[in-house]
Amino acid sequence: MKKTLFVILVSFLSGIAGAFFYSKISVVPTDDDDFVFASNELGHSQTQFTSDNSSNITRAGIENINIDFREASEKATESVVYIKTMASGRSGDSFYEWFFGGGSPSPRVSSGSGVIYTSDGFIITNNHVIQGADRIEVMAKQRSYEATVIGTDPSTDIAVLKIEAKNLPAIEIASSREVAVGEWVLAVGNPFNLTSTVTAGIVSAKGRSINILKGNFPIESFIQTDAAINPGNSGGALVNANGELIGINTAILSKTGSYAGYGFAVPIDIAKKVVNDLINYREVQKAFIGASVIDITYENREYSPDGSTDGVLITKLNNNGAAEESGLEEGDMIIRINDIPVPNKTAYDETLGYFSPGDKVTVYAKRDDDIISRQLTLTNALGTTNLIKREFYSSERLGADFESLSPDELKAFDVEGGLRIKNVKPGLIERMDLTEEFIITKVNGEVIDSAQELADILQQARGRVVVEGINQRGVKGYFSYLF
Repeated sequence: MKKTLFVILVSFLSGIAGAFFYSKISVVPTDDDDFVFASNELGHSQTQFTSDNSSNITRAGIENINIDFREASEKATESVVYIKTMASGRSGDSFYEWFFGGGSPSPRVSSGSGVIYTSDGFIITNNHVIQGADRIEVMAKQRSYEATVIGTDPSTDIAVLKIEAKNLPAIEIASSREVAVGEWVLAVGNPFNLTSTVTAGIVSAKGRSINILKGNFPIESFIQTDAAINPGNSGGALVNANGELIGINTAILSKTGSYAGYGFAVPIDIAKKVVNDLINYREVQKAFIGASVIDITYENREYSPDGSTDGVLITKLNNNGAAEESGLEEGDMIIRINDIPVPNKTAYDETLGYFSPGDKVTVYAKRDDDIISRQLTLTNALGTTNLIKREFYSSERLGADFESLSPDELKAFDVEGGLRIKNVKPGLIERMDLTEEFIITKVNGEVIDSAQELADILQQARGRVVVEGINQRGVKGYFSYLF
């Protein structure tokens, strides 16, 4: 009898244990919401460290690979900096308090990483690391520097900072186009405020699009890696086995906000073009062929000239655009630009990201049973070959940065003047619910040409104020406020 009761008890406990462990290893499907930026907000995330006896456990097969990352780690870590951002808000209930001060401050401190691009102080990081910051501090070579934002590009999540320093250890740069799937890489950054952290992995995939970037004409062609990337790694370096920069760490696939197997980096060939444009022009010189394209998939392959899916299909031509003038037609399937294959829209967007308006390219496309080639000159979004150089204004009182419109934009929008809102911080602009990229053209009927002029008008305003402008879709409208 005792033996029978013992067997029943053991079986019961085993069943409970089995159910418990089954629930722990059940796999939960992922979705697009699991992609998050790898930034770190201090004071809002708690890190728990535990010790165990697993230090002798290695990645499967890694003990059989004779590779030494010490030199690459040493080269890369000296070029990766720690970035701390501070943002303060006010809780005033009226426009008057927001404009003239008052209310209680609500400081927010976040951290991330950056990469030294030039020895005289230009730093690459992610746009989301510094977005909305009132103050940016860079720690480099055990010194703290106040950083200035040179420019940002939400469509690639790249930002450029400048610190006043000399003889900084600028990182060596390779070509991300030469990176192969399966190649060993290192992720270098400051996860969880642990500075100069290096993790190793391989390139898991290239040309990944995860639908995380915002802005006009986003370019997503991420390098995917299984090197551990965690909060605080954003803006840090992804380097090859030689310690050369191949990408800027940006996002992770995770349900918890911490590393769960895959990270994503902006390829340096894309980032380098963006960075150089921001340094030279304060504006990314995006290039277009003057046509809309879509991916060819298994479902719509009947529209492909030969039934294949390697290429992008032209669905619409802009009137008098470069593609139309070159002789390309709707229904043509672009397969190559110069010597670069474009098997899908991700590769197509990435390839155009290498060029600037005014560059001449040869486009190869399938039409019926033939492969045709057409030479054309790339244009900007407005259909001209002009390079756009921005003038920027900043206003602490308004809580935003502003950029002037180019002559092409003034003509295209048919306006006399205007300011595009950039980098919104806590302040009056945010309180008025005016968002980034909105263009302010007039206030109470007066044309706006500078941030100082805008601040003066709003400071003197009493009663109802009407703000006229243009949204991101190019639609004109107005907002009415009571001051």
